[in-house]
Amino acid sequence: MNKPLSMTGQKVMLVPQGEFELVRNPRDELLQAWDAADEFLLNHLDEIKVRSRHGKLLILNDAFGALAVALANHPVYSWNDSCLAQQALRDNLLANGYPSDQVKTNPGIHFPTVAVDCVLIKIPKALALLEHQLYALRRVLHSDTRIIAAGMARNIHRSTLNLFETILGPTATTRARKKSRLILVERDQSLNEGQSPYPDSYELQVDRTTYRIINHASLFCRDRLDRGSQLLLENMPAADRFRRIVDLGCGNGVIGIIAAALNPGASMLFCDESYMAIASAEENFQNAFARSRAATFRVDDGLQGVDSDHHDLVLINPPFHQQHSVGDATAWQMFKQARRVLTAGGELRIVGNRHLAYHSKLKKLFGNCETIASDSKFVVLSSIKQK
Repeated sequence: MNKPLSMTGQKVMLVPQGEFELVRNPRDELLQAWDAADEFLLNHLDEIKVRSRHGKLLILNDAFGALAVALANHPVYSWNDSCLAQQALRDNLLANGYPSDQVKTNPGIHFPTVAVDCVLIKIPKALALLEHQLYALRRVLHSDTRIIAAGMARNIHRSTLNLFETILGPTATTRARKKSRLILVERDQSLNEGQSPYPDSYELQVDRTTYRIINHASLFCRDRLDRGSQLLLENMPAADRFRRIVDLGCGNGVIGIIAAALNPGASMLFCDESYMAIASAEENFQNAFARSRAATFRVDDGLQGVDSDHHDLVLINPPFHQQHSVGDATAWQMFKQARRVLTAGGELRIVGNRHLAYHSKLKKLFGNCETIASDSKFVVLSSIKQK
């Protein structure tokens, strides 16, 4: 059931802490900026009066700032790997009468080092990210720190609970409420052995060159090259006319690195909304080219702030999900941004799942779309910006 709309068209979250107008980033009018797990957690906090008993709060993976906004009257630090999530938090703080910097956020991949009194965790899509975060949390917990995780029941598995129990201590789960659950964690101070195994890496062989690919914890396919990217690499354009190339939504940077190797005279721009992705891409590029090549790396909302009509080639392996939600809003925004920054005659080349029908979207946006290659699951498409 959809929540009521405010006068501005934003959906309103009704919880014990108040009524809050919230939007997603990127905007999607069909989806709301919080889920039943957020509501369950905020109701639980009100029931146990955690705000009156605890001081500093650390919130992890708060996708659009619903938790941080509802608790913004308290000292709150919000850590998120996504700059889109951080922008959504700032937008939602302003929409609800708070300064945009009311809640402290991380400027990169590093966790806060100050001790906190309560940790709230939304279960992320990547189990590796949760594992990395739980190890990092050991540095900021004290003996009385309360730890509560929340997620939709379908996303909480035995493997999820095993991570908490192995790294932090015993857990208990609540009964399901609106298909969501809470995980209540008791810190066992004797569990201090081991450390995060991330970033990890794998070797990639392209032609006669071997690349060591570093991957931080939030990245997709950390142990191998995914089949979609492989198909795009097999059909990578190389031409003297490509002088300025963009790897948009670059992840670990593999696509851009191979494009750079095939186009030695081109300048490279790597963009992603993930801090861990850009950290991985930058390290991988340096490992591949040492000081022989320079590149620009941007953590941003796609190509926001990038000059229009400036680049010759944009390469994308677009995501079709944002956390646990599936959709094409992010991909569609990336396609529009790519068209804006391309020069006349510039090319957008993408790989995507066949069933997502990107061909029709690109033809509508560019007026043309050519199928370059395909297999049973993926398709490589090319569109040219007309003069």
